[in-house]
Amino acid sequence: MTIKTKTVTERAVEALIPLDKLKKSPRNARTTPHTEAAIEALAASINVKGMLQNLVVEPERDAKGAETGWYYVTAGEGRRLAQLLRVKRRQVKKTEPIRCVVDDTNDPHEVSLDENVTRSAMHPADQFEAFKRLGDEQGWGAEEIGARFGVTAQVVRQRLRLGAVSPRLMQRYREGELTLDQLMAFAISEDHARQEQVYDTLNTGWGRDPRTIRQRMMETHVDATDRRAIFVGVDAYAEAGGAVVRDLFSEDGGGYLEDGALLDRLALEKLSGVAADVQAEGWKWAEAYLDFPYDHGLRRSYPRQVDLPAKDRKRLDALRAQYDELYEQYEGEEDEELPEDLDARIEQLEGEIEQLAERQRVYDPEMVARAGVFVTLDRDGRARVERGYIRPEDEQEHDGPDAGNDLDGADDDSPSAGAGDDLSAAQDSDSTEDAREGKPLPDLLVRDLTAHRTLGLRLALGEQPGVALIAVTHALAAQAFYHVGDETCLEIRATDTPLRGHAAGIDDTSAAQALAARHEAWAAQMPSEVEDLWAFVTSLDDERRMSLFAHCAAATVFAVRLRWDRRSSVLEGADRLAEAVSLDMTAHWQPTANAYLGRVTKAQIAQAVREGVSDEEAERIASMKKQPMADAAERLLAGTGWLPALLRTSQVDGAELGEAFPEAT
Repeated sequence: MTIKTKTVTERAVEALIPLDKLKKSPRNARTTPHTEAAIEALAASINVKGMLQNLVVEPERDAKGAETGWYYVTAGEGRRLAQLLRVKRRQVKKTEPIRCVVDDTNDPHEVSLDENVTRSAMHPADQFEAFKRLGDEQGWGAEEIGARFGVTAQVVRQRLRLGAVSPRLMQRYREGELTLDQLMAFAISEDHARQEQVYDTLNTGWGRDPRTIRQRMMETHVDATDRRAIFVGVDAYAEAGGAVVRDLFSEDGGGYLEDGALLDRLALEKLSGVAADVQAEGWKWAEAYLDFPYDHGLRRSYPRQVDLPAKDRKRLDALRAQYDELYEQYEGEEDEELPEDLDARIEQLEGEIEQLAERQRVYDPEMVARAGVFVTLDRDGRARVERGYIRPEDEQEHDGPDAGNDLDGADDDSPSAGAGDDLSAAQDSDSTEDAREGKPLPDLLVRDLTAHRTLGLRLALGEQPGVALIAVTHALAAQAFYHVGDETCLEIRATDTPLRGHAAGIDDTSAAQALAARHEAWAAQMPSEVEDLWAFVTSLDDERRMSLFAHCAAATVFAVRLRWDRRSSVLEGADRLAEAVSLDMTAHWQPTANAYLGRVTKAQIAQAVREGVSDEEAERIASMKKQPMADAAERLLAGTGWLPALLRTSQVDGAELGEAFPEAT
């Protein structure tokens, strides 16, 4: 093929050289290979607009200095590779004439270096605005622009959105006052007025971190990760007419929902559907709420534990063995995600295990016909079904074990009231017995005799710790699970004070859910009649009896500090108890803006960061406004284990603790 040339400069000529006569130069200064994305972008550009820049080449020479007819690409190797990609796609032939500048005078290595160094990259702000201008003036969509520049439509959408940011903020970005991450956070909305309003209200430095900017930009919207949005589904919300603001820069492609009222309605409708399905099991009623109505005041009855048929028991054991075996394969590799197929199999096993386990928990049909169900939304966006609640009008005497809303089942908490009830019962019993013999015993004599018997019981019980443990456990369990306090002669009144009135949302915490699960597990084992409770407690082995005792005793703990409460000894007792159980509140509480940092002074926020992180970080955020400062402190303190003084547990000498509580060491 004849190569046509023309003189460009004194040192170079322009020529059309067949593509298959071009080679990579061994003297190219760029040794790091081009990325596939870069070659793809060049190929797309050339395919639409042709070669905008010549290649610079030098002739290949043999050992004698004669030209071989091949040419080394000194500058433009990326464009050569892009043309080869076009050949592979059959867009051009391998003999496609390529416009080149043949430079046989300058040093090829220097030319290659010069091309890659002596250049000024386009500022990203100019790029964003240029993409937007293409869309506005040419009428091209993201797909068309992406095809012309070899990038994905999503990348184009991001650049178009950035190009639509307020000119004032774009200028701040050009001047280096805003980072690209901050600009992307502002770009979540195309409302220039809102962008500038948030910009003006946020402090400098930490106050303008991307997370805070997004929160302020979308503070009237509902995050797509909200439990309601997860439960309803963003697509279902959109189909119902709800507007969604998409976050083009988030990895998961999430966004924000504009209509919170619509979302609430859709969530309640879906929960009501779940409630209807559950009520079809035979329950008298089922009610749906977004949040669990903790002030319902109803007693709860729990299912009883039954044995599975041998076939199902064998199946359950096999499933659990498979589950454990799969998990053991990845034990200790916490940082690695499970393969998708393994994760799916584990999820399937969990579902089958749960179905079989549910068959072990059975409600009495008569109880189901009188009781009801609450269906609510848990914090993970799943329907939470709580069965077995009984309204007062549906109550019957001794319905069996229940959760109880007040562990004190007596109408009068005074010891004399309890003693009087026991005395009356004793008198009635004795009077009935004595009536058959002719004459009842005098009241004073009955009191005298039973007082001596009480004294004897006190002396004997104090000498038999094992029986004492049974008696106390029985007394506590009768109140904790049956809501009665007159089934024992021990004057022990256990009060389980609800904590929801002292800390908002505490019932939804993981600690509260763990406690409720433990209570439910014990309730499922309780006999249906309180009269059988003594035999049940007696039948437990020592370890399980101690566990039941500990659970019942734990429910009576009340260490809330109230403004009007001046009982310092109670709080000191709570400190001693925390030390004895080695309480670590980092497992149950984190210093978030909502839980703590947003509710204290700026000085206290700074002190928390100073203690948990460093003096430098505390100084860095000290000049910020209150809410941004609290948000910044939350991120700084995350994972540090910092706790406010009220939640800290003093360290106790190990030998001292082991001597007092052997099981704790």
